[in-house]
Amino acid sequence: MIASVRGPVLSVGLDSAVVEVGGVGLLVHTTPGTAAGLRPGSAASLATTLVVREESLTLYGFADEDERQVFELVQTVSGVGPRLALAMLAVHAPDALRRAVSDGDIHALTKVPGIGKKGAERIVLELRDKIGLPTGAAPVVVSGNGSGAPWRGQVHEALVGLGWSAKQADDAVETVAADAPADATVATLLRAALRELGR
Repeated sequence: MIASVRGPVLSVGLDSAVVEVGGVGLLVHTTPGTAAGLRPGSAASLATTLVVREESLTLYGFADEDERQVFELVQTVSGVGPRLALAMLAVHAPDALRRAVSDGDIHALTKVPGIGKKGAERIVLELRDKIGLPTGAAPVVVSGNGSGAPWRGQVHEALVGLGWSAKQADDAVETVAADAPADATVATLLRAALRELGR
Protein backbone atom coordinates (compact mmCIF):
# COMPACT_ATOMS: atom_id res chain seq x y z
CA MET A 1 0.00 0.00 0.00
CA ILE A 2 1.16 3.56 -0.67
CA ALA A 3 0.96 5.11 2.80
CA SER A 4 2.17 8.63 1.96
CA VAL A 5 3.44 10.83 -0.83
CA ARG A 6 5.80 13.78 -0.67
CA GLY A 7 6.97 16.03 -3.47
CA PRO A 8 6.27 19.14 -5.52
CA VAL A 9 2.67 19.80 -6.53
CA LEU A 10 2.36 19.86 -10.33
CA SER A 11 -1.32 20.83 -10.52
CA VAL A 12 -4.37 21.21 -8.29
CA GLY A 13 -8.02 20.55 -9.16
CA LEU A 14 -11.26 20.95 -7.23
CA ASP A 15 -10.84 17.68 -5.35
CA SER A 16 -7.50 16.31 -6.55
CA ALA A 17 -3.85 17.16 -7.07
CA VAL A 18 -0.93 15.77 -9.04
CA VAL A 19 2.16 15.29 -6.85
CA GLU A 20 5.53 14.42 -8.38
CA VAL A 21 7.24 11.53 -6.63
CA GLY A 22 10.52 10.28 -8.09
CA GLY A 23 9.82 11.85 -11.47
CA VAL A 24 6.31 10.35 -11.69
CA GLY A 25 3.19 12.51 -11.35
CA LEU A 26 0.69 10.77 -9.06
CA LEU A 27 -2.99 11.81 -9.23
CA VAL A 28 -4.23 12.04 -5.65
CA HIS A 29 -7.95 12.47 -4.88
CA THR A 30 -8.57 14.67 -1.85
CA THR A 31 -11.30 16.61 -0.07
CA PRO A 32 -11.88 20.11 -1.49
CA GLY A 33 -10.49 21.54 1.77
CA THR A 34 -7.21 19.65 1.41
CA ALA A 35 -6.93 20.54 -2.29
CA ALA A 36 -7.48 24.22 -1.45
CA GLY A 37 -4.40 24.14 0.77
CA LEU A 38 -2.09 22.92 -2.01
CA ARG A 39 -0.31 25.24 -4.45
CA PRO A 40 1.38 24.28 -7.75
CA GLY A 41 5.14 24.48 -7.33
CA SER A 42 5.06 24.10 -3.54
CA ALA A 43 5.95 20.90 -1.69
CA ALA A 44 3.20 18.66 -0.36
CA SER A 45 3.19 15.81 2.12
CA LEU A 46 -0.01 13.77 2.24
CA ALA A 47 -1.06 10.63 4.08
CA THR A 48 -2.53 8.33 1.43
CA THR A 49 -4.41 5.12 0.87
CA LEU A 50 -4.54 3.15 -2.38
CA VAL A 51 -7.91 1.68 -3.37
CA VAL A 52 -7.51 -1.27 -5.72
CA ARG A 53 -10.36 -2.23 -8.01
CA GLU A 54 -10.41 -4.67 -10.90
CA GLU A 55 -10.40 -1.84 -13.43
CA SER A 56 -8.49 0.88 -11.54
CA LEU A 57 -5.94 1.91 -8.92
CA THR A 58 -7.06 5.10 -7.16
CA LEU A 59 -4.93 7.05 -4.70
CA TYR A 60 -6.65 9.14 -2.00
CA GLY A 61 -4.74 11.77 -0.04
CA PHE A 62 -5.33 13.40 3.35
CA ALA A 63 -4.01 16.32 5.34
CA ASP A 64 -3.05 14.00 8.21
CA GLU A 65 -3.02 10.41 9.45
CA ASP A 66 -6.23 10.85 11.47
CA GLU A 67 -8.22 11.72 8.32
CA ARG A 68 -6.84 8.65 6.57
CA GLN A 69 -7.76 6.33 9.44
CA VAL A 70 -11.33 7.68 9.55
CA PHE A 71 -11.57 7.37 5.74
CA GLU A 72 -10.61 3.70 5.93
CA LEU A 73 -12.85 3.00 8.93
CA VAL A 74 -16.06 4.43 7.48
CA GLN A 75 -15.65 2.17 4.44
CA THR A 76 -16.19 -0.86 6.68
CA VAL A 77 -19.88 0.15 6.72
CA SER A 78 -21.88 -1.70 4.06
CA GLY A 79 -22.74 0.63 1.19
CA VAL A 80 -19.96 3.16 1.93
CA GLY A 81 -17.27 3.31 -0.75
CA PRO A 82 -14.25 5.58 -1.11
CA ARG A 83 -16.10 8.45 -2.86
CA LEU A 84 -18.77 8.59 -0.16
CA ALA A 85 -16.12 8.30 2.57
CA LEU A 86 -14.29 11.26 1.00
CA ALA A 87 -17.56 13.25 0.86
CA MET A 88 -18.05 12.55 4.59
CA LEU A 89 -14.64 14.06 5.32
CA ALA A 90 -15.39 17.01 3.04
CA VAL A 91 -18.41 17.86 5.19
CA HIS A 92 -17.16 16.82 8.64
CA ALA A 93 -13.70 16.93 10.21
CA PRO A 94 -12.70 13.57 11.76
CA ASP A 95 -13.67 14.68 15.28
CA ALA A 96 -17.01 16.06 14.11
CA LEU A 97 -17.69 12.73 12.42
CA ARG A 98 -16.75 10.84 15.59
CA ARG A 99 -19.07 13.10 17.59
CA ALA A 100 -21.96 12.62 15.14
CA VAL A 101 -21.59 8.84 15.23
CA SER A 102 -21.11 8.53 19.00
CA ASP A 103 -24.08 10.87 19.65
CA GLY A 104 -26.25 9.17 17.04
CA ASP A 105 -26.69 12.53 15.28
CA ILE A 106 -28.56 11.42 12.17
CA HIS A 107 -29.18 15.03 11.08
CA ALA A 108 -25.44 15.79 10.95
CA LEU A 109 -24.73 12.65 8.93
CA THR A 110 -27.49 13.30 6.39
CA LYS A 111 -25.82 16.63 5.52
CA VAL A 112 -23.38 14.54 3.48
CA PRO A 113 -24.55 14.25 -0.16
CA GLY A 114 -25.46 10.63 -0.81
CA ILE A 115 -26.37 9.73 2.78
CA GLY A 116 -30.06 9.41 3.61
CA LYS A 117 -31.73 8.67 6.93
CA LYS A 118 -31.40 4.89 6.62
CA GLY A 119 -27.78 5.15 5.54
CA ALA A 120 -27.01 7.44 8.49
CA GLU A 121 -28.68 5.01 10.89
CA ARG A 122 -26.59 2.15 9.45
CA ILE A 123 -23.39 4.20 9.85
CA VAL A 124 -24.21 4.90 13.51
CA LEU A 125 -25.10 1.25 14.17
CA GLU A 126 -21.98 -0.19 12.51
CA LEU A 127 -19.42 2.42 13.64
CA ARG A 128 -20.49 3.50 17.11
CA ASP A 129 -18.30 0.91 18.86
CA LYS A 130 -15.37 1.32 16.43
CA ILE A 131 -14.87 4.99 15.71
CA GLY A 132 -14.06 6.15 19.25
CA LEU A 133 -14.62 9.51 20.90
CA PRO A 134 -13.45 12.89 19.56
CA THR A 135 -9.75 13.39 20.25
CA GLY A 136 -10.04 17.14 20.75
CA ALA A 137 -7.09 17.78 18.44
CA ALA A 138 -6.85 21.20 16.86
CA PRO A 139 -7.95 21.27 13.23
CA VAL A 140 -5.23 21.28 10.61
CA VAL A 141 -4.92 24.69 8.95
CA VAL A 142 -4.63 24.09 5.24
CA SER A 143 -5.00 27.58 3.79
CA GLY A 144 -5.41 31.10 5.10
CA ASN A 145 -8.41 33.19 4.12
CA GLY A 146 -6.34 36.36 3.74
CA SER A 147 -7.59 39.88 3.34
CA GLY A 148 -9.20 39.24 -0.06
CA ALA A 149 -11.81 36.60 -0.74
CA PRO A 150 -10.26 34.02 -3.09
CA TRP A 151 -11.92 31.40 -0.91
CA ARG A 152 -15.33 32.31 -2.34
CA GLY A 153 -14.54 30.71 -5.70
CA GLN A 154 -12.94 27.67 -4.08
CA VAL A 155 -15.88 27.06 -1.74
CA HIS A 156 -18.39 27.67 -4.55
CA GLU A 157 -16.63 25.17 -6.84
CA ALA A 158 -16.42 22.61 -4.06
CA LEU A 159 -20.14 22.88 -3.28
CA VAL A 160 -21.11 22.52 -6.94
CA GLY A 161 -18.70 19.57 -7.20
CA LEU A 162 -20.45 17.93 -4.25
CA GLY A 163 -23.82 18.17 -5.99
CA TRP A 164 -25.47 21.48 -5.06
CA SER A 165 -26.73 23.90 -7.71
CA ALA A 166 -24.82 27.09 -8.52
CA LYS A 167 -27.63 29.13 -6.94
CA GLN A 168 -27.54 27.11 -3.70
CA ALA A 169 -23.75 27.43 -3.62
CA ASP A 170 -23.98 31.22 -4.17
CA ASP A 171 -26.48 31.61 -1.33
CA ALA A 172 -24.39 29.51 1.07
CA VAL A 173 -21.19 31.42 0.23
CA GLU A 174 -22.93 34.77 0.82
CA THR A 175 -24.28 33.61 4.19
CA VAL A 176 -20.87 32.32 5.31
CA ALA A 177 -19.08 35.46 4.05
CA ALA A 178 -21.19 37.64 6.36
CA ASP A 179 -19.75 35.93 9.46
CA ALA A 180 -16.36 34.72 8.19
CA PRO A 181 -13.47 35.57 10.52
CA ALA A 182 -10.38 36.96 8.79
CA ASP A 183 -8.22 34.00 9.83
CA ALA A 184 -10.66 31.26 8.80
CA THR A 185 -9.30 28.50 6.56
CA VAL A 186 -10.92 27.43 3.30
CA ALA A 187 -11.74 24.06 4.89
CA THR A 188 -13.49 25.77 7.83
CA LEU A 189 -15.46 28.02 5.49
CA LEU A 190 -16.44 25.06 3.31
CA ARG A 191 -17.73 23.17 6.33
CA ALA A 192 -19.69 26.25 7.43
CA ALA A 193 -21.28 26.45 3.97
CA LEU A 194 -22.16 22.76 4.07
CA ARG A 195 -23.76 23.21 7.49
CA GLU A 196 -25.79 26.09 6.07
CA LEU A 197 -26.97 23.95 3.16
CA GLY A 198 -27.86 21.10 5.51
CA ARG A 199 -30.35 23.19 7.50
